[in-house]
Amino acid sequence: MSGRTKLICALAVLALFAAAAVLLPIPGPAELRAWAATTGPATPLVLLVAYSLLTVAPIPRTVFNLAAGLLVGTTAGIAIGLVATTIAAALSFGLARALGRDLVTRHLHRSAVRTVNDRLAGGGTLAVTSLRLIPVVPFAPFSYLCGVSSVRLAPYLAGTLLGSVPGTVAVVVLGDALTGDTPPALLACYGVFALAGAIGLVKVFKKRAPAEAGPPDGLADAKSTRPTATLDRVREAETR
Repeated sequence: MSGRTKLICALAVLALFAAAAVLLPIPGPAELRAWAATTGPATPLVLLVAYSLLTVAPIPRTVFNLAAGLLVGTTAGIAIGLVATTIAAALSFGLARALGRDLVTRHLHRSAVRTVNDRLAGGGTLAVTSLRLIPVVPFAPFSYLCGVSSVRLAPYLAGTLLGSVPGTVAVVVLGDALTGDTPPALLACYGVFALAGAIGLVKVFKKRAPAEAGPPDGLADAKSTRPTATLDRVREAETR
């Protein structure tokens, strides 16, 4: 598959997801209760599948976390939320890497693209965890970004799981948000998560800064000895 074809496919998939996010109806609490009553024991499984697949598109996870708390309770809701989040993150990552990685690779010579790529890849689990903790960072677009970057799958999934735990627990437990008003406790939790994520990002940037200041000492020493070694060879040849 050529690069242009992959780009067209990626844009088509993103357009489809965007349209789904806008056009698909989001059920209210009464509709969710009625749906749960008709599915019976299958409710957790149906919720898990729907959560895992639909959040690959830019559909907010919050509605599914709230639905999980409403339909199956706190303990099962948190478990479903975290498992589905990890599955959706893996699907989004794989889809973006398959369709868009080549495009990003061709633009790694650009400083902005290279900087973002290096920060994610170098920060690893801490970088992903920190960004997942910040509520304003959208789930699906960030998953796509990680997919086209050089970050490895294992640190990405670990960071996604760790960074999603606080928000998932908070939204499932604080099911009062289904009333249509955002509880002050939920806003306070989001503020704490954002602060924790910001602190993690500061640590990532500080950790990466010395590596970007210059080449390693061994490399610098090797470069500095090359002219001397070359000059010695020339002198030996002249004496012969």
